[in-house]
Amino acid sequence: MADAPLMSLVWTDHVTGHRGYLVVDRLVRGVASGGLRMRPGCTLAEVTGLARGMTMKEALHYDPASRYVPLGGAKGGIDCDPRAPEAYGLLVRYLRAMRPYVESCWTTGEDLGLTQDLVDRAAAEAGLVSCVQAVYPLLDDETAARARLADAFAVEVDGIGLDELAGGCGVAEAVLSALDRAAVPYRATRVAVQGLGTMGGASARFLARAGLTVVAVADVKGTIANPAGLDVEALLSARDAYGTVDRAALRPGDRELPGDAWLSADAEVLVPAAVSYAVDAACQERVTARWIVEAANMPVLPEAEALLSARGVTVLPDVVVNSATNAWWWWTLFGDIGPDAGEAFAHIRRSMRTLVDLVLTRAEAAGTTPRAAAHALARDRLPVIAERFGWYR
Repeated sequence: MADAPLMSLVWTDHVTGHRGYLVVDRLVRGVASGGLRMRPGCTLAEVTGLARGMTMKEALHYDPASRYVPLGGAKGGIDCDPRAPEAYGLLVRYLRAMRPYVESCWTTGEDLGLTQDLVDRAAAEAGLVSCVQAVYPLLDDETAARARLADAFAVEVDGIGLDELAGGCGVAEAVLSALDRAAVPYRATRVAVQGLGTMGGASARFLARAGLTVVAVADVKGTIANPAGLDVEALLSARDAYGTVDRAALRPGDRELPGDAWLSADAEVLVPAAVSYAVDAACQERVTARWIVEAANMPVLPEAEALLSARGVTVLPDVVVNSATNAWWWWTLFGDIGPDAGEAFAHIRRSMRTLVDLVLTRAEAAGTTPRAAAHALARDRLPVIAERFGWYR
């Protein structure tokens, strides 16, 4: 897994001067999967790491009996604040420039800073049929598959789209799996969540509904905390499109704290669900939680993870924890599940339980970290996938 990616592109927007990136780490049957993010400071190195992570996420969900065939890994990134006035036009121009790759080999979707609706609208304006059209030739019945995915995206649960909930369901199940293995009761478990966007919001909802107490959430304005537990549903209802909570919705017992206060929250579980590189070697000293569950991509730096592990904090890695969003797309499109919320959640829970248990069992047997175990599992599966389906370098 240390070899160079198949392809790396750096694009400069002729209108604004902002840069965009596309990294294809690996192809399977000529296709790779990975979302598109937009954030100020996004770099080629960041996108390269995310693309490698997508290769592993695809491999970790390989099931020889499934209709869903794992794809290769890729990622796109744009260095711009998604709230900036020029952001949407920049997104359209980026997708127009990347159109040959989206049409032929790169399936993409929402990631940090972007919603799926926005990506779809920009893709249409850029002349694309779909942001996942590269996978269409691999489908047994393209018309039925596209209709099934469209129907799934139309499903809402308590006012939130199924597509926005799939990833959070997977994150929550990863947390619950870890608690069950440690025989820790849900109602005795407190959680702090960084980020209340698509992934963080859905994770907080599923965890609260499972009986855990969400004691802190952080957004761009700061941390909202209540040791007795936050009203997660009220906070979700008070979010804007970027996951920022209207403070008018806070209850008398809710406190406003600095943005990084979630790190030192009196909680058993921390769920970083926003930016990459959120936990470094310095700030990890403030963590008192027993588990960090990576709902975001690459939120814990390697040197921080080594220090955390040395003092008994378990980091459940992003390549496992947040992999359900990507997998749900393909399970639905390939026909392993239908456009139904109950069926989707049940499949996500079964798959995540199996994967988390496999990774943690391997980590315990080898005396290593869950991340090292997940990477080893991916390395085991990649040659099997390559032998069965082929890949290009």
